[in-house]
Amino acid sequence: MTRILGVEVPTNPWVLLALIILAALFFAYLISSVVLWFFRKTAPRISAQLDGRLYGLIERYLFPLLIVVGLLIILDAVPLPKKALATIHRLLALSGIVLGIFLLGKATLQVLRNVESRYEGFFRIKGPIEIFTKVIFVVIGGMIILDNLGISLTPIITTLGIGSLAVAIALQDTLGNVFAGMHIKADRPIEVGHYVRLESGEEGYVDQIGWRSTRIRMLPNNMVVVPNTKLVQSLVINYYLPGKELAVLVQVGVHYDSDLEKVEKVTREVAKEVLVSVPGGVPDFDPFIRYHTFNQSSIDFTVILRAQEFVDNFLIKHEFIKRLQARYQKEGITIPFPIRTVHLKTESDGHHPEEAPGAKL
Repeated sequence: MTRILGVEVPTNPWVLLALIILAALFFAYLISSVVLWFFRKTAPRISAQLDGRLYGLIERYLFPLLIVVGLLIILDAVPLPKKALATIHRLLALSGIVLGIFLLGKATLQVLRNVESRYEGFFRIKGPIEIFTKVIFVVIGGMIILDNLGISLTPIITTLGIGSLAVAIALQDTLGNVFAGMHIKADRPIEVGHYVRLESGEEGYVDQIGWRSTRIRMLPNNMVVVPNTKLVQSLVINYYLPGKELAVLVQVGVHYDSDLEKVEKVTREVAKEVLVSVPGGVPDFDPFIRYHTFNQSSIDFTVILRAQEFVDNFLIKHEFIKRLQARYQKEGITIPFPIRTVHLKTESDGHHPEEAPGAKL
């Protein structure tokens, strides 16, 4: 028998090792029970679901982690051969590192998932965020394990640094498109199904938002493939935000002799009829007109109608122009031809005929 910390214990190293393992199990169970009880009572209530997940992680990983830590602390008291003791130390250290990385990594992922569930922008890019987090923990954990095994990290870090730089240069455009795609998915300036117009003039329905490019299906059934970096840097008109409905503006001009009150009344009647009867119109919208210009041959005004979505404006304009022209003919309202006024000077005046304002040809 020998005395350790005032307690008599057997001198047989294997019996002593078994007693130490039992002691480590007991104290690990005791400490984990206290920690779990404290967590249940005092943990901040960020989210009931998050608290439950973190509690499950602590319950699963804390007990074996405490066993490993306890064994590392009191293992030196066992009179084992130095080689065997060193091997056990290394195995326990590696086990503790792996358990600690698993616990921290999974806890971090749970916190991120809780944030993702609360903020829609994060939810849309949760896949890349979780993968990036896992890669970080795997890399850091791998480096710690290699260092614990006595493998020098300097050549590895140097090689990885040079290799990463070469890869980053080679994949600069691709990585830029990937991060731009993450920005689009998180910020949501456009979504699949939206009708958009690009700064360069292309327009159509968003068919797919990928990590490298966004595909837009144009009305002629052609597909425009736009790199995400180009998309986030250009001006984009989204005809579905903040809603699908939009104003349809039609420019009209009437003769100067027209009764403007009658013109307004007739035009609004035709516009209302179009919105009620033509597919894509907004039936409960009250159309109106606004006079705005004394033009060369007409008084011009804008008719404001409303369509359910962008592509409906083509048919609404088509039907409105047809019906308005027929109604104007019936009501005696004239849409004048364009008139050009010129002034003619004779050659006897020493001037050649030239175009000028002042007289009708």
